[in-house]
Amino acid sequence: MTQPESAVSEYDVVISGASLAGSAAAILLARRGVRVALLERRSDPEAYKVLCTHSVTANAYPVLDELGLVPALEKAGAVRNDARWYTRWGWIEPRAAPAGPELPHAYNVRRSVLDPLIRSHAARTPGVDLLLGHQVTGLLREAGRTVGVRASTRQGEREIRARLVVGADGKDSAVAKFAGVPARQYENARFGYLAHFRNLPLPGGIGQTWFLEPDMAYAFPNDDGVTVLAVVPDKKHLPAFRADLEGSFLDFIRALPEAPPIDSAERITKIIGMVDYPLHSRKPTAPGVALIGDAALTGDPLWGVGCGWALESAQWLAAAVASAATGRGDLDKSLAAYERRHGRQLRGHQYLAADFAKARPFNPIERLVFSAAARDDSIARHMHLFASRLIGPLRFLNPVILAKSAAVNIKHRGTAVSPTR
Repeated sequence: MTQPESAVSEYDVVISGASLAGSAAAILLARRGVRVALLERRSDPEAYKVLCTHSVTANAYPVLDELGLVPALEKAGAVRNDARWYTRWGWIEPRAAPAGPELPHAYNVRRSVLDPLIRSHAARTPGVDLLLGHQVTGLLREAGRTVGVRASTRQGEREIRARLVVGADGKDSAVAKFAGVPARQYENARFGYLAHFRNLPLPGGIGQTWFLEPDMAYAFPNDDGVTVLAVVPDKKHLPAFRADLEGSFLDFIRALPEAPPIDSAERITKIIGMVDYPLHSRKPTAPGVALIGDAALTGDPLWGVGCGWALESAQWLAAAVASAATGRGDLDKSLAAYERRHGRQLRGHQYLAADFAKARPFNPIERLVFSAAARDDSIARHMHLFASRLIGPLRFLNPVILAKSAAVNIKHRGTAVSPTR
């Protein structure tokens, strides 16, 4: 529920940031008996993140299901995020095996729909107090650990004490800054711009991604007939883009293989983007503090994994610390367990993403697997599992897959691959 400022200022957990990660963590913790203050610096309950891929990868479907959001998302028109990927060897088009289950999926849905939906769900959850218009201005410290926050409101500053403070406040996390948790940064040698179009047909009605080595682009269909189109070029193209943003953006899309017919569609937003978006990662814990979502790790936007990892990290934290947050366990040990899981699940993905963010062409192993995936349905399905972050880099590039990819490519040596399969 949304609480006035005169509400009790003693909680088990204070969460700064009521977007995806923060709202999900609040719901999952409260269901485990934790009293949660969910702070959001913006006063508008309908506020949402504008610059986003608007895609929740399939790894987060179990979290959406646990939160009970799947029916509401489908009712809101969220689109299952099937996709195909263009490469120089042709299109990789993952399809379910003839006698197998359907491919795992989650959803493409605009943040203007998703953010208010999950925030209102959190506000209705017993045990969660949603405190809008509360911006964290400092941490309360005792004996070398964090025991709460100071927050600025329209009526002045207030203190909110808790056993655990959670930073779900994005890549520029104030909680991380006040807790003295540094960020390790990785240069991103690409920049990105996107816009929203209505009534833009795509082959199969599914998402499209173009690997142009090193440039990238994608088109993701979303709710209400809106498609997000993004271009992610090498920074060497930045001066030309800045000189004529609209012309450069539209010309880039028109030149894509099987280019979306943008000239017959309706563009409903400005072209927006970011010219400098480094990847970063932080140690996700400190005494009395945990970081989730982009506050802990910001991946390369071109992969569209941020929303999924925000939801997953919220789930990992809730599972690890709920008992200790209510005084029924060792909080430091629980935070250490969360930190181990966070690193185990995401470190390898981030390593590969940071390497690919150098705007390099595919390396030899990537060429081997991507070319085979354009020719073999089972390897295409394997790539889908990795792109959905359901398997990690070690399983993605395991010796069996590499051997099978080599065999597929040997079989097709000298055979031209149709760009449309």
